[in-house]
Amino acid sequence: MKQLLSSLIGICCLCFAAQGQKLTLANVHSHNDYEQKTPFHLAYRNQLGSIEADIHLVAGKILVGHDTKDLLPSRSLENLYLAPLLTYNTPNRKLQFLIDVKTEAISTLDSLIAILKKYPTLINNKNITITISGNTPADSLFIQYPSFIHFDGRIFKNYTTAQLSKISLISEDYGKFTMWKKTWPMQVAEEEKIKLAIEKIHALNKPIRLWGTPDFPLAWEKFIEMKIDFINTDKIEEITQFFQARP
Repeated sequence: MKQLLSSLIGICCLCFAAQGQKLTLANVHSHNDYEQKTPFHLAYRNQLGSIEADIHLVAGKILVGHDTKDLLPSRSLENLYLAPLLTYNTPNRKLQFLIDVKTEAISTLDSLIAILKKYPTLINNKNITITISGNTPADSLFIQYPSFIHFDGRIFKNYTTAQLSKISLISEDYGKFTMWKKTWPMQVAEEEKIKLAIEKIHALNKPIRLWGTPDFPLAWEKFIEMKIDFINTDKIEEITQFFQARP
């Protein structure tokens, strides 16, 4: 009887601990961070745990911007992100750096790796996860890349064990689950589809992110409830205030 009581107490404690786990600003993803008034700095200063930069390979240089019209020689990946991260990085702080490749996958990634190797302090820091999204090589090639390179998978794809070992995040378009992009509130059937996707990804022991999501407090609260690991936002200051005000 005592053993049974002890077991029940232990189970209750575990359940309480699981329910008590809360998402923080470390679970916020700065979508298209380079469009912020101070790229990198605003997100990093506010303790966000994931930062995104879109990159283009132009004449041998890695430039940051959503479209080619946005590109400037001064807005290189090194200037906007790598140099500041090297300067300000706290050794024990975890950070996901999501690099969205906009130009041809293999040539851009090869050039990116060459640049990253100039920053051994960053690529050897186990608390910094460099995740490649957008135009990526074929899944079968993932394992050929250096240990400091990880990839952003997709919910509706099936991966081998070896490929999964190189995937650090699994993302998907919110619009694939809903009738209209950024529709709110979600319909019951839409919410159930997302919950099933979350369960699938968590069963693989991977974090999940949805892009193109509604970006305001009611939606953030719902995504926290649903246990989405990285909440997509373009509103860094607003979501920081939101988290700070939560009990």
